[in-house]
Amino acid sequence: MSTAATPPLDRFSMPDATGHFGPYGGVFVPETLMTALQELAAAYEKARKDPGFLNELRQHLKEFAGRPTELYFASRLTEHCGGAKIYLKREDLLHTGAHKINNALAQALLAKRMGKKRIIAETGAGQHGVATAAACAKFGLECVVYMGAHDMERQALNVFRMRLMGAEVRGVEAGQKTLKEAINEAMRDWVTNVRSTHYILGTAYGSHPYPMMVRDFHRVIGLEAKEQILAREGRLPDELIACVGGGSNAIGLFFEFLEEPNIRMTGVEAGGHGIKRGEHAARFAGGRLGVLQGCKTFLLQDANGQIELTHSVSAGLDYAAVGPEHAFYRDRGRIEFAFATDDEVLETFQLCSRLEGIIPALESTHALFHAVKRAKALSKDKIIIANLSGRGDKDVQQVAKILGHKG
Repeated sequence: MSTAATPPLDRFSMPDATGHFGPYGGVFVPETLMTALQELAAAYEKARKDPGFLNELRQHLKEFAGRPTELYFASRLTEHCGGAKIYLKREDLLHTGAHKINNALAQALLAKRMGKKRIIAETGAGQHGVATAAACAKFGLECVVYMGAHDMERQALNVFRMRLMGAEVRGVEAGQKTLKEAINEAMRDWVTNVRSTHYILGTAYGSHPYPMMVRDFHRVIGLEAKEQILAREGRLPDELIACVGGGSNAIGLFFEFLEEPNIRMTGVEAGGHGIKRGEHAARFAGGRLGVLQGCKTFLLQDANGQIELTHSVSAGLDYAAVGPEHAFYRDRGRIEFAFATDDEVLETFQLCSRLEGIIPALESTHALFHAVKRAKALSKDKIIIANLSGRGDKDVQQVAKILGHKG
């Protein structure tokens, strides 16, 4: 793909006034939620222009979350590949263990500004749930987190962490018992308790203003990475790579580089057991346009529009749809998408742990697999930044169990 011919992007016109990124995005919710979404959009529009709100958020991100995060040169991983330099943006070093705290803190502050005293959230891998529980504990807000029962089993550590910080974790037994079902239950709760409750959606998905708002709260990732790589190398990277479920960590890294036409950007989806129906969560490898949970975007569905089953070794990527802004930039040829299978991820999980002494989240390891693949294909004068969006403490027991079964 040649990005040199990509026209300049007026980033700040995206989304448009109706919440659309081209044909994607929008607002597809019950009428009972329209007022709440309009109230949220108006509150965010004021907050994003308020120096007081921005300064308070910046202070919390520094003192509580631990920003800025390091841009780390993975020297042994680079040596192993024999090609391009691999840098890791260390979002795993943040408090609660992942990039999710950026958005959770910001939305909790916004909820307080709106006078909401009760917070609900959904979570897949548990990292957004943990971040939301931490933010609510810090600000004294009631917290309820919805989580699929299957995800609760494979992420038991994060369930305990949430409860330890005072959150009520409600298991969801419907359907596949994963992220999609958790979002369904959170939206039902919001419809019922809309006056007192704010829904902290954890990714760059859903109805407007969530995709825009979550993107903006994660822009700090790319802002820091740009400044750090210029300080370290004196130039910008050749490639950026991030895993993509809903797409919050990826758009957070990519956004500040969108108007740099020579930088290749790749989002890596969950290839699961391979691109067969029900065996993966790679929306761009097997999906098509549809509407799910408030948003029009690429999603996995059958010929009758029914949502297909998904699978990934990583709970955070096990979702049938992708954020609308990613779909828009994919159409424009500005962001490419690849996938990594479970087996490739498990191999890279061990490789990074052994060579760098860093245990990555299974979600993040999808990006690391592709970074290793690309580094081997590129010359030594090239530079790759991969977003290490979370740490793998939560995944160690699951991986040990899988590897034990594999012998």
